[in-house]
Amino acid sequence: MIDFGNFYQIIAKNQLAPWLETLPAQLSTWQKNTIDNRFNQWINSIDHLPNITPDVLDLLHSVTAKKHQPLSEGETKRITHLLMSLSPWRKGPFSLYDIFVDAEWRSDWKWQRLTPHIGSLEGKTVLDVGCNSGYHLWRMIGAGAKLAVGIDPMPLFLCQFEAIRKLLGNDQRAHFIPVGIEDMPKLNAFDTVFSMGVLYHRRSPLDHLYQLKDQLNHSGQLILETLVIDGEEHQALMPGERYAQMRNVYFIPSIPTMVNWLTKCGFKNITVVDISKTTLEEQRKTDWMTSDSLIDFLDPNDHNKTVEGYSAPMRAVFIANK
Repeated sequence: MIDFGNFYQIIAKNQLAPWLETLPAQLSTWQKNTIDNRFNQWINSIDHLPNITPDVLDLLHSVTAKKHQPLSEGETKRITHLLMSLSPWRKGPFSLYDIFVDAEWRSDWKWQRLTPHIGSLEGKTVLDVGCNSGYHLWRMIGAGAKLAVGIDPMPLFLCQFEAIRKLLGNDQRAHFIPVGIEDMPKLNAFDTVFSMGVLYHRRSPLDHLYQLKDQLNHSGQLILETLVIDGEEHQALMPGERYAQMRNVYFIPSIPTMVNWLTKCGFKNITVVDISKTTLEEQRKTDWMTSDSLIDFLDPNDHNKTVEGYSAPMRAVFIANK
């Protein structure tokens, strides 16, 4: 089982303390409902990872942990096998004692695109909604955040995060909580809230924006990254059953529409700081994620279109204040 006791102790002393009124019961229910053979196997993999404290830890330029004395060949093979048992790895990469976890997404590229534009994270308490393996949580700590909290209800992602945390010396500055944002009380407590790759999976994008706003303190900053389309104000794509083979895609706004949604929800100082088409170098199959990836989701005769005939994925980063 995953022990959240350290997180409870940390937030009991800060502005997140009101969360303790609901969170322990939620997580107890989540753990009871999540027990199955796969979850037990993933927990077993974490338990068998060695307790290692890195001699060199770089979270500013990457997520890299090293020992001055290299691990033995046997230990390297054992750790690689245990991490592979937690596949598929969607978000990364991680460099752990010369083991390179080459995830499907080059999440470091997204981080490089947005960090020049966001407010300083030094000493901040930050929330990452839909954090996946928690890659960006470690980069937020590298950028100076005091506490980085990721939320995502998927048990595999929690296990991937806990495996990485163990190999980083059981670092307690970042925590993964397996809940959805709709399950959180209105904390109004985070300095910065990130929502990256989540909005288009929401049946009601405006509800999602209000939920993000409810987590920010009075002067907090939102960093939102989402799929967008070329188009005018009030235009948005509502795909059919699938978009780029994803089933649960509801609304993909134009950039003016996204700005309008943010304005309607009361956000201020809204800026678009990056627009990027997703490339086959940024999202691809690897040894750590062998199922279909972007190349399989695009029209083989025209990579400007998805297999369904929609415009190929393009993403934009929006920054706004509460």
